[in-house]
Amino acid sequence: MSTQGPRTRRIAILLYPDVAGLDASVPCEIFGGTKLWYALNRPDRPVPYEIIVVAPEAGPVPTYQGMTLHAPQACAELEGPIDTVWVPGGLGFEKAGRDPVIQDFLVKWAPRVNRLAAGCTGALVLAEAGLLDGRRATTHWDAVERLRAFGRIDVEPDRIFVRDGGVYTSAGVTASIDLALAFIEEDLGALTAWEVAKHLVLYVQRPSRQPQLSAPLVAQAPRQLSLRSLQLYIASHPGEDLSLPALAGKMAMSVRNFARVFARETGTSPGRFVKQVRIEAARRKLEETALGIDQIAWECGFGNAENMRRVFQAELSVAPVQYRRAS
Repeated sequence: MSTQGPRTRRIAILLYPDVAGLDASVPCEIFGGTKLWYALNRPDRPVPYEIIVVAPEAGPVPTYQGMTLHAPQACAELEGPIDTVWVPGGLGFEKAGRDPVIQDFLVKWAPRVNRLAAGCTGALVLAEAGLLDGRRATTHWDAVERLRAFGRIDVEPDRIFVRDGGVYTSAGVTASIDLALAFIEEDLGALTAWEVAKHLVLYVQRPSRQPQLSAPLVAQAPRQLSLRSLQLYIASHPGEDLSLPALAGKMAMSVRNFARVFARETGTSPGRFVKQVRIEAARRKLEETALGIDQIAWECGFGNAENMRRVFQAELSVAPVQYRRAS
């Protein structure tokens, strides 16, 4: 729901040693870009966001990439009201999770803000503070098992961002862009989010349930060259007959043996792999072409638009038409 109004929302970005420079910069750039867009296009209105950067101690904060960021305020100096606290990811997330200053800061502000957000491994900093207990959350695919190890969190590994009440977690740097745009849509409406994305030369935000990785990346690289070739064939021919018997025939195997070998080598079933490839092919056509839904469904192997709609709803929680509008 849009919460449009003539007020400025204050966004606090938390830095810590060995933070990811780009992950920390994304919310600054997106919310700062919104301020710029307002200054150029709606100068009669108050700027929608004020960005405040804090750290355990005021001053320079090294990123793990080698550059240095600057925090004008210490965590203890932050005063309200604050709309959103944003915790970026980085290699320093483990130390940040054990830092009593950071933990006290998060526990103090979590019940006071409208939104608590984490990018990438920032989710693990929230988890250390117990702020994800009993909640749905996600993080970068390479840190999913670490998040699961807390045991009290419903981890959704195949999402670019997840909202549970006022707590938001995202999968990585580019997913933080989508999350920040989602905040702008919540605050200022979908049209403003679209205009800001356009102004910053960004993709309009992807649906939150879009998978983090493509099907070939999710699947393990098979040791057998013939299976790698088959994966490439599937990805290049999503509209062809990719049934289990047809694929087994191409490998000169029985259906049962092929299914067993494919699952063992790739970590996923042939049917699941084909479905994900077809979804990705359809997504690209929805994003990059003006083809009709029926044509895309046929070219990508769904048979008809209704079948494609059911698959999109089940896998992405969005209909193809809605997906196109958001692309």
